[in-house]
Amino acid sequence: METSNDIPKSITSTRWYHRVALGAIMLVAIALHFARLDQEGFANLYYAATVKSMLMNWHNFFFASFDPGGFVTVDKPPLGFWAQAASAFVFGFSGVSLLLPQALAGVLSVALLYHLVARVFGATAGLVAALALAVTPISIAANRNNTMDSQLVFTSLLAAWAISIAIEKGKLRWLLLCAILVGIGFNIKMLQAYMVLPAFWFAYLIAARTRWYWRIAHLALATIVLFVVSFAWVVVVDWTPPEERPYIGSSHNNTVTELIVGHNGLARLGQIASWIGAPAPGGPRPLARPGEPGLNQPGQLPRSPQSPNQPAPPGYVPPNQPGQLPRATRAPAQPAQPAGAPPPNQPGQLPRYPPLPNQPAQPPAGPLNSETGAPGVLRLFNQQLAGQISWLLPLALFCAMAAALATRVRYPFAREHQQLLLWGAWLVPQIVFFSFAGLFHRYYLEMMAPAIAALVGAGLGTLWRDYARGHWRGWLLPLAILVGAATEIAILFHFTNWIGWLIPIIAILGVLIALALIIARFFKPPISNLQSPILLTGILVLLIAPTIWSITPVLGADAGLPFAGPELLSRPPRPNAPQRDRLIDYLVANRGGAQFLVATINANTAAPIILATGEPVMALGGFTGSDPILTADELALLVADNTVRYFWLNAQPNQQAELTRWVAENCAAVFPQAQPNAPRAPEQQLYDCGRRR
Repeated sequence: METSNDIPKSITSTRWYHRVALGAIMLVAIALHFARLDQEGFANLYYAATVKSMLMNWHNFFFASFDPGGFVTVDKPPLGFWAQAASAFVFGFSGVSLLLPQALAGVLSVALLYHLVARVFGATAGLVAALALAVTPISIAANRNNTMDSQLVFTSLLAAWAISIAIEKGKLRWLLLCAILVGIGFNIKMLQAYMVLPAFWFAYLIAARTRWYWRIAHLALATIVLFVVSFAWVVVVDWTPPEERPYIGSSHNNTVTELIVGHNGLARLGQIASWIGAPAPGGPRPLARPGEPGLNQPGQLPRSPQSPNQPAPPGYVPPNQPGQLPRATRAPAQPAQPAGAPPPNQPGQLPRYPPLPNQPAQPPAGPLNSETGAPGVLRLFNQQLAGQISWLLPLALFCAMAAALATRVRYPFAREHQQLLLWGAWLVPQIVFFSFAGLFHRYYLEMMAPAIAALVGAGLGTLWRDYARGHWRGWLLPLAILVGAATEIAILFHFTNWIGWLIPIIAILGVLIALALIIARFFKPPISNLQSPILLTGILVLLIAPTIWSITPVLGADAGLPFAGPELLSRPPRPNAPQRDRLIDYLVANRGGAQFLVATINANTAAPIILATGEPVMALGGFTGSDPILTADELALLVADNTVRYFWLNAQPNQQAELTRWVAENCAAVFPQAQPNAPRAPEQQLYDCGRRR
């Protein structure tokens, strides 16, 4: 990068005030990540229950079992949960210990991004990038949660550091390190880690300082290393006999490979998935290999007795055999009901029971569009997503083009063009993906945050250098301020009822700062003592709105799916942990030696009970309730050998209709005797399969 004697050293070198400014930015990041962190409780109860189960034994730890009984896995790879489990092991199992790895990764990402930008574009650019990332709303929201996106972002930034050196030096070892880091990211959130891979490989192929054939050879070898690291755990799990491990949650055929391609792959692409075709569903998990006894494995379900002479539990009706007439279910006489209790249930009808407290909020009815909005070119600027990530998005694209003009294009590329190529290739495909993708949550947008912040920092740093030199490109600096201000005003029109007063403030200040920068250029000498404060004020004005949004997750707890925005301000802190209630006390007192305390339809219902008791709870259909884990005959065998006795089911139609029907027709309704007049929850019902109809 060219320099001139009339350019202040503050623009091109690191001075003491740069270090002070970096320290202040890190304090801001620490405050936003750690202040009032305990108000989040266990955040996502599904993930919190998984970590609690993983701490029970090594079998659950390796396979990332959702429940202590090793029945079904979580729908993500284990590495992010291993970090949370390590934190819980050291500091004790609590909400804060589960959130600590994400918050720490978020703070470290700010420092790492400063280094990545400052090493090429200067300390000023690095500071702007670090500050922009530190106050990105969705980053703060996600990093205060037990979702693993912040771990993935930090790993991706480490990979960006490695690929930057690989491009500059053309050295294979740095490219292989990048491949290893991306593979580690894959074991945190699967294919989401590959969102940055095209940028890394493309930048190396185009800009690495080595001959073209060596670039191709290096990338081929790095790709092999990438796949080895990425799929090592996948291969071990898929090659483990199904009866010796939990069912792979959210898969159709009980394999991690299908989970990667389906639930965590094509399902995220919406309409594109329907064009390609959905994965073929597989069968349910076998209880044992054909012809072999169902031996129990560590952390695995006990198998039904294999001896034909072993008596079945009282009242057990064995499944029908081929060619045998179906057995009629004989309902025994029901005891008299206490005063105030509902009438006896008919076959197929379930009893009423009070709801379990502290359950996570059910997802809203309708498509996930209620969270992300309809796909389209302007989706990232709708009311749901704009406040999360898009405050500086147009400015980042403007700055990328301006910074590219600042250095003469030549081959091999200068370091500035190498980095702009890298960050631009990181950002643009993600803009396209999130504009048109099907299934994703708002916190996934955190993957865009480093590239936006890096391009804003690099661009404004470069424009400030040109402005200070009196170059014609310096006229783009006031325009950049206006672009940023106009974007924020457009976003704020979605929220006029809450913070509409900010619109005229940003409009007036944005115009005044742009005018001041224009007027200051006519003063002699070119570098005036007022120009730096004016630019600093302009940057701070552009960060007012995202900073306010970033504070909302600190002031109010989220609902398990992190986001930032005014809706959070009315939410009270969540309890630190689900508590035992009358239902749980009843189950514990009447468990009767069953391995599982109770069975539910999905993980949403099972997670609070696991967190409250630490006992095995069977989620019959996995996370969403749709996993084909058991057939009715297999469920009957589990009931017969006292693996599970109680069922806490939903009366509404669900995706385990066959299992629900079997339970309703073969197990007795349970009514609480101690509090017969307690309020009922018509959607929840309890069955006792130790007592037969």
